[in-house]
Amino acid sequence: MNDHSSEDEPAGLQTAERCEKIRKFRRRNKIALLTGGGDKPYALGLAAALTSWGIDLDFIGSDDLDVPQLSNKEGITFLNLRGDQRSDASATAKAIRIVKYYSRLIYYAAIARPQLFHILWNNKFELFDRTLLPLYYKLLGKKLVRTVHNVNAGKRDGNDTWLNRLSLKTEYRLSDHMFVHSEKMKTEMITEFSVPSEKVSVIPFGINNTVPNTSLSTVDARRHLGLRSNDKVMLFFGNIAPYKGLDYLITATAELLAIDADYCLIIVGKPKGDKNHWSRIEQAIKDVGRRDRIFKRIEYIPDEETEIYFKAADVLVLPYTRIFQSGVLFLGYSFGLPAIVADVGSLREEIIEGATGFVFTPCDPVSLAQTIQRYFGSALFQQLETRRDAIREYANHRYSWNTVANITANVYASLMGTDMLPTIIHARTQAETRKIENQSNGAGASNGANAAVAD
Repeated sequence: MNDHSSEDEPAGLQTAERCEKIRKFRRRNKIALLTGGGDKPYALGLAAALTSWGIDLDFIGSDDLDVPQLSNKEGITFLNLRGDQRSDASATAKAIRIVKYYSRLIYYAAIARPQLFHILWNNKFELFDRTLLPLYYKLLGKKLVRTVHNVNAGKRDGNDTWLNRLSLKTEYRLSDHMFVHSEKMKTEMITEFSVPSEKVSVIPFGINNTVPNTSLSTVDARRHLGLRSNDKVMLFFGNIAPYKGLDYLITATAELLAIDADYCLIIVGKPKGDKNHWSRIEQAIKDVGRRDRIFKRIEYIPDEETEIYFKAADVLVLPYTRIFQSGVLFLGYSFGLPAIVADVGSLREEIIEGATGFVFTPCDPVSLAQTIQRYFGSALFQQLETRRDAIREYANHRYSWNTVANITANVYASLMGTDMLPTIIHARTQAETRKIENQSNGAGASNGANAAVAD
């Protein structure tokens, strides 16, 4: 009888014991997710995916990230250490709030239960964030994991220095493991910063699923922006910096307008870096002589206002000169929008020619203009409204957050020296976790409340 006692126990008791084991395991293996206070789409997407795999998080965020998806989500302890990041604050206010933030972060690290810190982005002072701060974490006995979105942004932006490279090398050496978004990025880390291959894992760039996507139609979006139904609408979206190649797109647009007045370009974004760059862009727009065909919104765009531009556009254009990956591309895919991209970094690998977009020669406005013409003459454009669903489906599969969480959870398990996955597998989806806990807590109104919080 004793050999079969577990079979004779009530199912509810077995489930309750299993649920309690999962709870204890999750508390013991909690992870700290350090976001730097920004990049809402990536931070929220990763957090949701990790918790769906049964991983509990201390989420270090800011006012910008203090949203119901986090504060009401089971498995996430939201810690608003960064607070307000408004750019219109006075210099004194900015200085005070950054000192407070670093003080809170240093104190948190000293008392934090998580033994593994996953850093998504650095904070304010790159040299400190790359050297002394991670050294402090290591002295506290923390394991450090980083998601490296840019292997060397200084090289990309044309302002690389020996000090920049030295600090990056220190940062990578102090990290126990790093995630990158392409094999080319991994190769650069290995060849230029002597990072051992086994310390780097390649993960997809998770699809942006935080920007609202309502029932707004293309017709309504164009009407709102004052665009005609027959306009051939190209979209440039995101930060405006020299490496983004917007000047090449404006030159290509001028060539296209000389042939067909139906072409139009929408520029949406905020200038970043070189203050003179945007002045040169504005002059280039004036030189086109058709300012009525180039629409501009030069500011940061809130999430709730983003969809109108992607739904009004026929194609997204990424004329970048230097980059590995682009979150804007995946944002476009989430709306089913094809893209025309420069053949730089890993962008070519993200395009299926004729199905999700086209590729052109970088820094070549003639090649860009020809590729734009090719797109508007293609079946992809002619069947755009029916092709959008296929692009979304492709993106949701290729850039799945579940895949990101799977790879990430395996790395966590390896670094923490524990067999996390067999336990996590039992609770790797939120639906299953809620079902287990509801069964153990009993039926009734309390179940409905638990489900509501978990949602």
